[in-house]
Amino acid sequence: MGNQHGEFIWYELMTSDAVAAADFYGAVVGWKARAFDESAGGYRILAASDADVAGLLPITPEMAAKGVRPGWLGYIGVDDVDATAAAVVEAGGTQHLPPTDIPGVGRFAVLADPQGAVFQIMRGSMEGTSTVFAPMESGHCNWNELATSDQNAALSFYIDRFNWEKGDAMPMDGAGEYRFINRNGEMIGAVMNRMDEAAPPAWTFYFGVDDIDAAVKAVAEKGGAIHYGPAEVPGGAFIIVVADPEGAMVGFVGPRRQ
Repeated sequence: MGNQHGEFIWYELMTSDAVAAADFYGAVVGWKARAFDESAGGYRILAASDADVAGLLPITPEMAAKGVRPGWLGYIGVDDVDATAAAVVEAGGTQHLPPTDIPGVGRFAVLADPQGAVFQIMRGSMEGTSTVFAPMESGHCNWNELATSDQNAALSFYIDRFNWEKGDAMPMDGAGEYRFINRNGEMIGAVMNRMDEAAPPAWTFYFGVDDIDAAVKAVAEKGGAIHYGPAEVPGGAFIIVVADPEGAMVGFVGPRRQ
């Protein structure tokens, strides 16, 4: 797990059924699941063919009582967890879990931006650059997309906290613009105003698959529901936005082989 400031270094699915989640994502993405260690409370690692990419965090009864529901979260690497958490709160964000140590893994905090989108920050115990975000790589996260209630405010918040850069934009057929976000000149995702005013601001992560049509079939067979797509995106790939069997929203992106 890398430590470059502003880099997405890990992805995590909070789930009430880790076994079923591992089966679903194994069928759709091809990930293999394994237990982290005996002291991790059922935490599992999801691995692509070449690297660990994400984790499965079981939702305990105590977490559920506090309103935690199945969903994906992204970890953003930072130089200093405590300082960044304080800066987020000072900027109008929320601290859901204060800076906390995970022995042998690192220090992290669970936060929300001023519009309410939840994310995590971490300083890992090992140095290096993460490989979990790798555009065009099957099994890795290819895209990080924020749908929010205030695009400009959210963009400024993340640029100021994580040294991201404002990229180009595409019009969205009368629904505003789809604004790309860059890090060190590399496109890592986009920020847009949410299409559904009733939906809370949230991040959606798109994971690469070998064949989008095979992914569509696997989603249906394993009890998921496609909310959007398949739709072609710049570059010739296709995306789908899916609710997994527990309702966690996630995206998949890949080529059409037929």
